[in-house]
Amino acid sequence: MNLLTIDVEDWFHTSALESYISREQWDAQESRIERNLIQLLDLLHQREIKATFFILGWVAARYPQLVMEIAAAGHEIASHGWRHQLIYHLDPTTFRDYTRRAKQLLEDITGQEVLGYRATSFSVVKKTLWALDIIKEAGFRYDSSIFPIRHHDLYGMADVPRFPFRHDNGLLEIPPSTVTVGGKNIPFGGGGYFRLYPYPLTKAMIKAVNRQGYPAVIYLHPWELDPECPRLKGLDRRTGFRQYVNLHKTAGRLERLLADFQFGTMAAYIADNFGTG
Repeated sequence: MNLLTIDVEDWFHTSALESYISREQWDAQESRIERNLIQLLDLLHQREIKATFFILGWVAARYPQLVMEIAAAGHEIASHGWRHQLIYHLDPTTFRDYTRRAKQLLEDITGQEVLGYRATSFSVVKKTLWALDIIKEAGFRYDSSIFPIRHHDLYGMADVPRFPFRHDNGLLEIPPSTVTVGGKNIPFGGGGYFRLYPYPLTKAMIKAVNRQGYPAVIYLHPWELDPECPRLKGLDRRTGFRQYVNLHKTAGRLERLLADFQFGTMAAYIADNFGTG
């Protein structure tokens, strides 16, 4: 049973576009979160698959009915923080406020305890390890904010375990998936990697993780299923590539993925393998 996770944010929330669209301009952008989420929920319903949805507080505050629809469909509700902001651009006081506020909002909307947290762009890195204590203090049982890779401009901690482990404070960490090639961890768990890699390669990597006795942790964003996602002009080449590469292929690849593998929620995986403590 692999783990499918959805980072619920709109197309203009991405870190890649941060220098092009300010947070003050978010409300003026064309929101496509509703249509994209409905499409995604329909795909999961057809396959009778449950997933973990890491929902941005900004989205939950504006679309509480979407949060309720996700929960009513039997999916796990988890937190993606309040605003799509890298942790290393925040001070501990602000991060604590955002973290607690987002968790409380999601619990108020659903009436369910929120167990999991995932930081913006996996931005728990060596210089933000202080955030783990705040995440734990907020009442989260697990985190999925550390990507065990070395080379990325936004994230990465290559010296942490590739598979679920506990931090010194007892918080359970469930990293997105990687495979080891030539002594280096190669990411494939989702997002741009899922759009960039040919599907047979992704399939082979998932099988490689499963052969080691672990679930593959896959992540996607609703906007990645949207080939009509608004196109900004004036982007530098790398940003444009990150944001738009192979958007027209994501839905088809996801359908193949859901047909080829079994998926469940992080909460169910934890209950089965780590108990309720």
